[in-house]
Amino acid sequence: MDGAAVVVTGAGGGIGAALARRFRAEGARVVVNDIDPVRAAAVADEIGGIAVAGDASGIVPEARDALGGAVDVYCANAGLASPGGPFADEQIWAAAWDVNVMAHVRAARDLLPGWLERGAGRFVSTVSAAGLLTMIGAAPYSVSKHGAYAFAEWLSLTYRHRGLKVHAICPQGVRTNMLTEAGSAGDLVLSPTAIEPEDVADALFAGIADDRFLILPHPEVAGFYQARASEPDRWLDGMNRIQRTWEGAER
Repeated sequence: MDGAAVVVTGAGGGIGAALARRFRAEGARVVVNDIDPVRAAAVADEIGGIAVAGDASGIVPEARDALGGAVDVYCANAGLASPGGPFADEQIWAAAWDVNVMAHVRAARDLLPGWLERGAGRFVSTVSAAGLLTMIGAAPYSVSKHGAYAFAEWLSLTYRHRGLKVHAICPQGVRTNMLTEAGSAGDLVLSPTAIEPEDVADALFAGIADDRFLILPHPEVAGFYQARASEPDRWLDGMNRIQRTWEGAER
């Protein structure tokens, strides 16, 4: 990564800040993006990066200019932890889809022409284990994260022969503000095995070294994912037991 031009969205804290710090420590030139300009500037100042504040959906041109005209690695990390079910407000569903999926699509539109022309580029998608499994109490989040995973998978299978490297990071609980915002559902499902944001960065760099698409900071997620695929009704019964436990605790 020495000298690589890297963009990390949602990097004002949590996983994004940990990724920005790690890339910078490895010698990369890093654009720190966050919708909060104060948080973006704070992390950028800390690591000697470049702050580019704003909506992650449209920052590629400005970030590319700030890095001298090219982006080598793009980390689509910005995300919304959107709770609720089918009756959640339409705006909650729309925002989850816009940030968790369409921001990735828009970034790819801006990045792919240059990457395909030179035959190299790396797209890192912070998906969450919810994109492989699900999350109780958070339908907009779960559905949109499935979409984020599907898009990363599609990018990889479509362009890997043309030099594009894609990584989908799928952690369970990580000790960030997003975990706090998950409330009692997060306390039940995620907190017992929560890890630090730096552990996610370590897992990504191990996956990059091994050239792996699927990055599992919680290795046990592989077993859950296999169970979901091979015995879906048994897996759904198990998740429903967790749902009922959560409902009982909420009463």
